[in-house]
Amino acid sequence: MSSAVTNEVGEPPAELKSPKNWIIGDPLPTEKLEGQLLPKHLALPIFASDPLSSVAYAPQELLMILMVGGLAFLSFAPWVAVAVVVLLITVVASYRQLIRAYPSGGGDYEVAHRNLGEKAGLVVASALLVDYVMTVVVSVASGVDNIISAIPELNGFRVELAVLFVILLAAVNLRGVSESSKAFAVPTYLFIGSVFVMVVVGLTRTLLGDPPVAESSVYGVDPESLTQAGIILLLLRSFASGCSALTGVEAISNGVPAFRRPKVRNAQRTLVLMGGIAIILFAGLTALALISNVHYAENPCSLIGWTECATEPQKSLMAQVAGATFGDTSVFFYLIQATTALVLLLAANTAFNGFPLLGSVLAQDGYAPKSLSTRGDRLIYSNGVVILALAASFILVVFQANLTVLIQLYIIGVFVSFTLGQTGMVRHWLRELSLRRHPSSKAKQQRSAASTDADAKPLSQGAVVRALVINAIGAGMTAVVLIVVTITKFTHGAWIVFVMMPILFFLMMGVNRYYRDVEKEIEVDPTTTFGATGDHAIVLVGRMQKPTLKALDYAIAARHDSLEAVHVSIDDESTKRLKKDWVKQNIHVKLRILSSPYRDLSHPLIQYIKNRRAEHGSEVVTVYMPQFIVGHWWENILHNHKARRIRQKLLLVHGVTVALVPWLLDSSDLIYGRRSRPLPGQDRRGEPVRPVPRRPIAETQQPTATGSKRGR
Repeated sequence: MSSAVTNEVGEPPAELKSPKNWIIGDPLPTEKLEGQLLPKHLALPIFASDPLSSVAYAPQELLMILMVGGLAFLSFAPWVAVAVVVLLITVVASYRQLIRAYPSGGGDYEVAHRNLGEKAGLVVASALLVDYVMTVVVSVASGVDNIISAIPELNGFRVELAVLFVILLAAVNLRGVSESSKAFAVPTYLFIGSVFVMVVVGLTRTLLGDPPVAESSVYGVDPESLTQAGIILLLLRSFASGCSALTGVEAISNGVPAFRRPKVRNAQRTLVLMGGIAIILFAGLTALALISNVHYAENPCSLIGWTECATEPQKSLMAQVAGATFGDTSVFFYLIQATTALVLLLAANTAFNGFPLLGSVLAQDGYAPKSLSTRGDRLIYSNGVVILALAASFILVVFQANLTVLIQLYIIGVFVSFTLGQTGMVRHWLRELSLRRHPSSKAKQQRSAASTDADAKPLSQGAVVRALVINAIGAGMTAVVLIVVTITKFTHGAWIVFVMMPILFFLMMGVNRYYRDVEKEIEVDPTTTFGATGDHAIVLVGRMQKPTLKALDYAIAARHDSLEAVHVSIDDESTKRLKKDWVKQNIHVKLRILSSPYRDLSHPLIQYIKNRRAEHGSEVVTVYMPQFIVGHWWENILHNHKARRIRQKLLLVHGVTVALVPWLLDSSDLIYGRRSRPLPGQDRRGEPVRPVPRRPIAETQQPTATGSKRGR
């Protein structure tokens, strides 16, 4: 590797380091990208923390909705839970097929885009983007909810805690996939182990005749009066809330490129492992909640006998089950609460990996800004991480990190993507079967191209038929759930999602149209020709200063066909002083004075250039402008920005090139850590400014200037 990139110990040179590196670490070279790929044991906590952690709140939401109708409705809970488990098994099986067919990282978006068309793909993309934001929001809000269950005194700082955790998660993810996976692995596995132990202990106690009893079991519930239609709607709403256990399943299909080889096989095994663990924990926790008689109400004040509903939030279901199983003062209770809060916060990490990856795919396809496809210092798509953190923080502040409200905005997007993604897979397998029945040369080419998508052996016809059946069942079930979720959650706030998705859809369409227009405009064609016939240089002069002389020196060294200095006069006294200084410095370059009666610097200059180009034909004009380089943000405030405004207007003139000649002020040495300029009014710190001896500028074939030249 070049010494310009690394030093002897393989670290970036000092000039590439910045305060940012103290937070996210030193930049990584591109060749270390392979080392950032994940083995299965680290990929699980990265991509599966969302569905695994959802077992902490999905049973709570399921039971809470049922209790709207009273305690008698708890008898429906096992059947609702079974329906959720069956759906989870179906979705996991469906996504195994998707991973194999489309392992490039586009997931449902790529499937829908290729098989159902551009608009279907963008609907999926907008749904996934909304869902990833809501994953962060709900996960963080739920984590904070569990922390407050253990430490109620923190309830007044709910929003501040939520935003702080989003910032911390973003900072950890900006350090890179490999480091974040190591940081999140221990809490995730500790959560899985502790909840599994709690389920085993609770069920064992039940079998031995000593079932755990929750603290809320003594409370009754004031039920609402329901019609037969209301009962059905209540059951459907409970099922919809329980389906939050499925969120994040699609993240593994979007993150296949982050796995080590063989990517497809490792991603599929991680998906199955995640599904199995989620089913065991979800079913076990729901069973314990029913056994211990947890009474969890959507409105805590509807709990009969609980007098603190107005001042103290009800403990989470996880906290009540842990307290009933181990005792609410035991070490195991606080361990469960701590690991649950951690994994709920870390569940947002699924989105912090999925959102940037999806954003990069959209950017490569021209539907999102190109900056989303750029890897940062730590070889991750850092712009996507920052955007996600900002969006999630905004929603948390607006909704005051209220989990009960935020959960209503959840899972709409994910089931839109589930349904269209699985429908696209059905179309994919039907096309595959059609290609096998009609083995033309074109069909063989298409099938060959499709088979290279996966690093696995081609499927047999029987395997294709089985995959078709699985995805068809998955598409049908998720479509039904989407309808149920939409009906039951729409009036509870989910309508906001149906507003956000079309906005994102039209934004992506607009971005794509813009990129297409620009690409068409700048592509090479047989009619557009370029043939400059002259080369003229203008040095823009304000006052007689070293930066001006340096710009003049650069223009002379470039050996243009012709050269002149131009001063736009807005003050007669300053112009007279400049003329005298010009003669005094013995500069043999013509100084042209342009009058500006309205004190505008750019218009007279632009008009002069246009008149000159009209006389000299297709002449290229290069305008040299000195620019101060400072080391402190506050120095930018103290300097005017007339040069920047002039530059922006000059760039709109045909045939004009702007050359910026930097002059490094003393404070710019702060960039390299040697010295800095003091604040106004302070004594100078560090090394004083030393004059640099003047040397004459060598004569050239053009008019020359003599004067000060300083190596800045």
